[in-house]
Amino acid sequence: MLETIISYFAEIPSSHRTMILVGGLVFFSLVESAVPLMSLDYGRWRHALVNIFFTLTTILVNFFLAFSLVMSSDWVVANGVGLLQWVDLPLAIELVIGLLLMDLLGAYAPHWVEHHVKWMWKFHLIHHTDQHVDVTSANRHHPGESVIRLAFTIAAAVIVGAPMWLVFLYQSMSVVLSQFNHSNVVLPDWLDKTLVYIICTPNMHHVHHHYRMPYSDMNYGNIFSFWDRMFGTYTEVDNSKLVYGVDTHMSAKDTKQVGQLLKIPFEQYKEHLTYEKTEFL
Repeated sequence: MLETIISYFAEIPSSHRTMILVGGLVFFSLVESAVPLMSLDYGRWRHALVNIFFTLTTILVNFFLAFSLVMSSDWVVANGVGLLQWVDLPLAIELVIGLLLMDLLGAYAPHWVEHHVKWMWKFHLIHHTDQHVDVTSANRHHPGESVIRLAFTIAAAVIVGAPMWLVFLYQSMSVVLSQFNHSNVVLPDWLDKTLVYIICTPNMHHVHHHYRMPYSDMNYGNIFSFWDRMFGTYTEVDNSKLVYGVDTHMSAKDTKQVGQLLKIPFEQYKEHLTYEKTEFL
């Protein structure tokens, strides 16, 4: 069984990767319609068009730069470079450790860095300008951020010594979990509290999309939730009281117009507004 999974992801066709992306969008959109956390009365389909544009730019960036990721993975395996190449582990343990490390170095770390390095934040804040977080928000990334994220993924693959099957498995899981934890759904308390011990749930990640600090600097995780607990960036709040967006860019022009969103990283930097921790959060 495990060998079958590894064999599949070692040579997963591009069409299957696209099906994972589209299938997740459709599935979680249907779940949102059934059990929404926030009201769906926000022009859902018009809102989706902006995010789908950025989804397409992310796909294009990954398509044109994918060769560098493939070459890096092939190189570390051929030359015995990276953590997994230096130890001989059973496949099951290699899979688990590899996924954990790829998530830490390829998702949590770059996400934290993007919030703390000013020029990277200017690209990443496009993701945060979304004032109606749902499944389509998962891929709302400026093309510049897509390049940054891919660079971190390549670096993670080299450090981890990740074979191509592990990289593709990680990316597939990352897509689905990102769609899940951005989706506008409310989970039963018992289910959320069970899942959040291992993976990032919507209740956990939506806190990160609150429009003001310190909440936007918490809950960075994508697949696994332990990193936030381990590094002191985990918090819980009443999700029904969240306000989505980013305090420096709350106008319709800065949140809904694709042309303006593409230009924001190249404009004069705006500092976050002064904040205090509001009582209801």
